[in-house]
Amino acid sequence: MNRIQVQPVIMAGGSGTRLWPLSRAGYPKQFLVLSGNSSLFQQAATRLGRLGTEDLDVLGPMIVGNEEHRFLVLDQLRETGLEPSAVLLEPSGRNTAPALTLAALAALQNGQDPVLVVTPADQTVTQAQAFTAALQEAVRCAAEGAIVILGITPDRAETGYGYIRAARDEQGLAVAQFVEKPDAATATRYLAEGGYFWNSGMFVLRASVWLQALRRFRLDIAEATQAAWDVRQTDAKFVRPGKAEFAAVPSESVDYAVMERCPGSDIPLRMLALDAGWNDLGAWEAVWQVADKDADGNAWQGDAIISDSRNTLVHATSRLVSVVGLQDIVVVETPDAVLVSDRARSQEVKKIVARLDAEKRGEQTLHRKVHRPWGWYDSIDSGARFQVKRIMVKPGASLSLQMHHHRAEHWIVVSGTAEITNGDKVLLLSENQSTYIPLGQTHRLANPGRVPLEIIEVQSGAYLGEDDIVRFEDTYGRN
Repeated sequence: MNRIQVQPVIMAGGSGTRLWPLSRAGYPKQFLVLSGNSSLFQQAATRLGRLGTEDLDVLGPMIVGNEEHRFLVLDQLRETGLEPSAVLLEPSGRNTAPALTLAALAALQNGQDPVLVVTPADQTVTQAQAFTAALQEAVRCAAEGAIVILGITPDRAETGYGYIRAARDEQGLAVAQFVEKPDAATATRYLAEGGYFWNSGMFVLRASVWLQALRRFRLDIAEATQAAWDVRQTDAKFVRPGKAEFAAVPSESVDYAVMERCPGSDIPLRMLALDAGWNDLGAWEAVWQVADKDADGNAWQGDAIISDSRNTLVHATSRLVSVVGLQDIVVVETPDAVLVSDRARSQEVKKIVARLDAEKRGEQTLHRKVHRPWGWYDSIDSGARFQVKRIMVKPGASLSLQMHHHRAEHWIVVSGTAEITNGDKVLLLSENQSTYIPLGQTHRLANPGRVPLEIIEVQSGAYLGEDDIVRFEDTYGRN
């Protein structure tokens, strides 16, 4: 039996602005735990890892994301026990068509022509067996040269999704037309008429088939992406296309670049109906839809008390959140921002993010707790000329060898063991011990132990911004 080689491809470059304030540019929704006990990205990787059968040989996932999230990708994959085939790092966001092109070029590197199973990183599926069976069928169809799109059987008149109109023929369902997000009346008509499906954004096709179709319909994207790929740099699992070359690639989606041009052409474009409890969690309304609810339709996460309320979502991150007399409302609390929204208008949260960005505020970019490849820091207090952080360093990890022009630092070990380079001295400090780093002093914090290291850092000085760091040595390539 000739086994079909399957290459899962996870598109992990989205920003998730409609799930602010939980989703931030530096820690977007695909890496958040919004449903179940793992992140949306981890759920996607785990689902695709289950596709293997006697005739399907499934490779490790290939991730397409951006530089800023590269260590989040590796850390979260490590927790699932999956080893990536490659992590393709886009120097800039150019939409999904160039991203898929990078994946196709990478997949063809070893002389094979695998079937790519392409999925966004931010979707949920409640019926795993149905999902697996549908994808396996799609892979076998794509292995014969077709492009297969997964269409979701609609259960309501949804205005937040694009639609696919499918037509039945002797081989099953062919894609007749792609339809933009409809208004409420049109969506109701689609549901009544039948034959319309939500566009899931999941595609199954051979790597060579994608490149051939792209060259036919958008040769400019194909050639520009190839130019960026030709000057790529590889660092372990990380693959970086040329920065200047990739910036010149036209920004376009898979749908607009290729899929919508296929109906009426000789390129076989099939649709497979997927009924597996799918949701893309594109806004807080969708999070409420998939959440467990009480008898009054209320859903909550974290420390929440809900009284005399109906169909309301409360997401508490760091403190008790209590609500009284609400109906169809979303309340999301984080340590540095709170959102209150009409549930039906939760798509409009992106307008808040746009305003924060225009005003150059930081709340759209980072949480108070910021994850780094070595651990995390939480800015717990600040004032004129001082800032207090709680810092965790993973076992065996270390920060860069660095210095600051404008601040001094006091470090107090809370738990674990700290190896501290302070000028020309190297100290080992344990719980309740401390040291002082003068302004301008070269220093490094490391964890030589087997348990997490936690310290309290008190910064003092005229300027306390994160950009006041001069790195001399860095394990993570940031100097």
